[in-house]
Amino acid sequence: MWPLASRSRKMTRLLFLTQSLSSNPKPISHSHTYYNYSVSRSFHNSISNLSLAFLHPIRSPAICAFCSKPSSAVGVGSLPSMTEDISYLTQREAAEIDEILMGPLGFSVDQLMELAGLSVATSIAEVYKPSEYNRVLAICGPGNNGGDGLVAARHLHHFGYKPSVCYPKRTAKPLYTGLVTQLESLSVPFISVEDLPLDLSKDFDIIVDAMFGFSFHGSPRPPFDNLIQKLVCINNYDQTRQKSSAVVSIDIPSGWHVEGDGGAEGIKPDMLVSLTAPKLCAKKFFGPHHFLGGRFVPPSIADKYKLRLPPYPGTSMCVRIGRPAQVDISALRENYVSPEFLEEQVEADPFDQFGKWFDDVVAAGLREPNAMALSTASKNGKPSSRMVLLKGFDKNGFVWYTNYESRKAHELSENPHASLLFHWDGLNRQVRVEGSVQKISDEESDQYFHSRPRGSQIGAIVSKQSTVVPGRHVLYDQYKELEEKFSDGSIIPKPKNWGGYRLKPELFEFWQGQKSRLHDRLQYSPEEINGQQVWKIERLAP
Repeated sequence: MWPLASRSRKMTRLLFLTQSLSSNPKPISHSHTYYNYSVSRSFHNSISNLSLAFLHPIRSPAICAFCSKPSSAVGVGSLPSMTEDISYLTQREAAEIDEILMGPLGFSVDQLMELAGLSVATSIAEVYKPSEYNRVLAICGPGNNGGDGLVAARHLHHFGYKPSVCYPKRTAKPLYTGLVTQLESLSVPFISVEDLPLDLSKDFDIIVDAMFGFSFHGSPRPPFDNLIQKLVCINNYDQTRQKSSAVVSIDIPSGWHVEGDGGAEGIKPDMLVSLTAPKLCAKKFFGPHHFLGGRFVPPSIADKYKLRLPPYPGTSMCVRIGRPAQVDISALRENYVSPEFLEEQVEADPFDQFGKWFDDVVAAGLREPNAMALSTASKNGKPSSRMVLLKGFDKNGFVWYTNYESRKAHELSENPHASLLFHWDGLNRQVRVEGSVQKISDEESDQYFHSRPRGSQIGAIVSKQSTVVPGRHVLYDQYKELEEKFSDGSIIPKPKNWGGYRLKPELFEFWQGQKSRLHDRLQYSPEEINGQQVWKIERLAP
């Protein structure tokens, strides 16, 4: 992203500033005897707010994530489908914006370097999981681009990767020596150029190209000319299917001109992380993964330079530019790394074990920990599944709420048995629960209904769930009508066809992902011993 220090010693940086929207989610609390989770899906949060979301290209709804996930990038503010929709900066524009940021806007070099390095690390983590691409080599130049690489290496270490650093032309300034000290304190190894293998792909899964930034011109001098050739060789090995190492370039592939490319013999990275805004040379990047990082575009700069940039999802420090690369679905897999899940470590009561795992999920900050797949079947055995939200559980069972005239409700009236599945990807865990289902009392349903946001209450009245609707405008029109009707704050009556169900468990299965598909599966099933019902724990083959 940054140039080498110029003779005038002006150190400039381009940074995009977006407004952060704060969010204050309601805490999920529970007692020892009953768990009641107040997370709810609102049918209508606010029509006016929704309209504003469409009008503003730069947004930041607050969710807990550094990396952009495909699910969070869909919908309002979705990514441009083609790179032509994105603004590209010339070298002069990039330098001008840097001067503004480093001058009147008051940003410091270390501030911007930290944000750039974090953006690079999160972009890498978005695509290359540490379980598969663990060994990282960051090749750092003497300027700010090299500093970005040093910061990225530190963050990658904390993300679970094993980075090494090649930093042949060290800068003596305190900022850079401090970055080196930070890495040394983490026992991150520094490797000299002479000690690098001839074929980097044999020892490293990811190569981070952090040698030169957007001010580079001319021919690379030793030892960087040789290092660039090593990265070119990786491209050649990849073409012969002898290697799968990934090359990640920061802002500009080293050796490329900011407004051109690297020529037929230049580096062809697998990933390019453009910082603040793509430079003109990024139009010549045809690799599978192009990300934007930085997220600090002040409105004055965005307006002055007429910048068109994709919105960052949630609190992410990176966002994908253009379409994701096509993938071979059959090759998609995750090699799970988890602690062992052993019989002698689990709770004797599956309800207690579920509560223990649920507490872990909440503590980990995973999104919608109470989301579960509810599977039902008709009297003829025809199945259907959908995602719903758990709203409470105790020793009597698991509770959720819905429309009693929906498809799932009709199926439950014909066949009062169901299965629940909780999938907690961030912890490599699943829980499956099977059992019989019955409606809860009207009193309990009424109490929960009136604890919901008023918008959700109105939405429950408007939605004749699972019926055909002429168009979305019909729902909005009905919603607006009821919103006006109850604008005086009067009590919104619960629809008679709306309420809760309780599944009484007859079987639990706790699943923990492990390496080489040797997953842990512990099943709880009831059995009677000496006239008392207890839970039998058995291990199932993965």
